[in-house]
Amino acid sequence: MRKTFNITTFGCQMNEHDSEIMAGMLIEEGYEQVDNRKDADIAIINTCSIRDNADKRFFGTLGQLKRRKKENPEFTVCVCGCMMQQQHVIDTIKAKYPWVDVIFGTHNIHKLPELLADVIARKGKQIDVWPEGGEIVEGLPCERLYKSKALVNIMFGCNNFCTYCIVPYTRGRERSRRPEEIVAEVKNLVADGVREIMLLGQNVNSYKGEKKDSDEICDFAELIYMLNEIEGLERIRFMTSHPKDLSDRLIQAFVDCDKLCKNIHLPVQAGSSRILKAMNRHYDREKYLKLVERLKAAVPGITMSTDIIVGFPGETEEDFEETLDLIRQVEYDSAFTFLYSIRKGTPAEKMENQIPEEVKHQRFDRLVELVNSISAKKNAAYVGRIEKVLVEGASKTNSRTYTGRTDGFKLVNFKGTPDMVGKIVDVKITEGKTFSLEGEVL
Repeated sequence: MRKTFNITTFGCQMNEHDSEIMAGMLIEEGYEQVDNRKDADIAIINTCSIRDNADKRFFGTLGQLKRRKKENPEFTVCVCGCMMQQQHVIDTIKAKYPWVDVIFGTHNIHKLPELLADVIARKGKQIDVWPEGGEIVEGLPCERLYKSKALVNIMFGCNNFCTYCIVPYTRGRERSRRPEEIVAEVKNLVADGVREIMLLGQNVNSYKGEKKDSDEICDFAELIYMLNEIEGLERIRFMTSHPKDLSDRLIQAFVDCDKLCKNIHLPVQAGSSRILKAMNRHYDREKYLKLVERLKAAVPGITMSTDIIVGFPGETEEDFEETLDLIRQVEYDSAFTFLYSIRKGTPAEKMENQIPEEVKHQRFDRLVELVNSISAKKNAAYVGRIEKVLVEGASKTNSRTYTGRTDGFKLVNFKGTPDMVGKIVDVKITEGKTFSLEGEVL
């Protein structure tokens, strides 16, 4: 019988895509993927280290597997991802979770089949964490979550060193793929039925791919123009985009490239210039707002989302009010909101004036209330409009309800049929809710 595996993924789209690649590699090796961890011979947990809550969820999940391992010593437990790039996490697993079989990091996921084979051959526990990434490994198989959509890594790592962020330490320094490799991958995806791609990188705006057989460098905007020429591809998205590196040429790409979706995720993190400086974000409030103005002027109707951290060390009530004011000015369509949590090894860990938890939570509630009220208002304005929606699939709770995304990344629910999946359909919006739209297919 073929061994079965299940992957639990915490974190961002980069982690999701890593899990898709791991699944692709294992399926190619003859393993079978199952939806439920309790049915798996091999449990893989792909971790995230961005927030303290992700850490807690990981250790909680890991703890649940102890009894299963005790009952069946052949049950294999693998842990990987960003948390494994931190030595103190590995030390904790060794000390408190000694029954974990495989530990590896973000730079060598291509070695998973080899590490698993060694464990199954009873060669003992496998710990293989690379401190830095080597050459980018191309051509790895991938088991996509959606037939019509695909995640595409264009670069790895980050050079920004925001004072609150652990990513440069867990994902390493920036490394960009060659543009020819990316174009070839996207063409293959389109041939396999993909209509929409999401380009991934910790900061896609700083992409600098070396062209093959040339000393020339391809920047992110040029890559967009190249991908826009691929026949059969209908939508291009990207994340995440750092404000300090968003160029005029990229803004022009929104105008020139018909396949580039009129939507951008532009993390602001805080509305106070003083806090932004402490965060090492390399822009201030005024520069960010001017950038938003330029985007909205060039691309009328562009939808915008953002990331916001509440309670960064030293944040005063005045600083927080500046964040609320910036949100009112920009009017984001949605926002990912976070309570600041200390990340071991970052500069902010040792900053004075850490904000009390009760103050963080009180501010967080006010922030979420404002963000949600703006989202609801903006979504209500869609009623009566006809939107082109790429159908993703049936709802998990109602087989007759289907979901999809507009060009502006709005989630739309509507009555549909299985033959619609993967197609772009016209949907008339009948109701705007806080987090989604309701509609009917024309």
